[in-house]
Amino acid sequence: MADRVDLLLTSPLAEGMTALRSGAGEIALHLWRAGQPLPGAGPFDFAFVDWAGQDMSGLEACRRLRCDPLTARMHITMVIEPGDADARARALRAGADDYISSPLTRALIAERIAASRLAQGAQADPAIAMLGGLVIDRAAFLARWHGKPIGLMPNEFRLLSWFVEHPGRVFTRAQLIEALGKHEPPLDERTVDVWIGRLRRALRAAGVDRSPRTVRSLGYVLDVN
Repeated sequence: MADRVDLLLTSPLAEGMTALRSGAGEIALHLWRAGQPLPGAGPFDFAFVDWAGQDMSGLEACRRLRCDPLTARMHITMVIEPGDADARARALRAGADDYISSPLTRALIAERIAASRLAQGAQADPAIAMLGGLVIDRAAFLARWHGKPIGLMPNEFRLLSWFVEHPGRVFTRAQLIEALGKHEPPLDERTVDVWIGRLRRALRAAGVDRSPRTVRSLGYVLDVN
């Protein structure tokens, strides 16, 4: 793990902009204002973008960062108002990797960067599957949303795991039964609808902002965004 993390902010912290220490090492904070070039200290590892920034909107800041080859691959977290579901969806569509509720604090920055570093290390583990804030730990038979466990029954866990491993693909009910190993003895395909209903309710209860979408006359898909 790196000893230093360079972090870009589009709005200053009320607690100050001095460097801080965490499990990721030293976190150096750099302020980026609209109309100014990026600070020269980069390359940057992370950015926390203010959705309602005074100098530049969060969407515009995210667009600029994704278009610049020097910052296109950095981890971008959008800072939004609590409970603003529309902002969450638009932030992810604009290219943000995840989001966090304001106000942004030094402690939240340290926690989020530490969690992101752990997730990056987990991507090399074949027992781990990830999609946005969803993490599927097959070895522990546990699903998490931004680090918080999601209460799932075995069938719903296997179903979510399958969707996370194959995002953006539409599966018929028969294919999902096959994927879960439930084809012998044959099951009524409408049983899948029951599993999907239970999975959706569990995801909603955990605050997850995505769930399998019904594709009329075809089946179900877990969208990437």
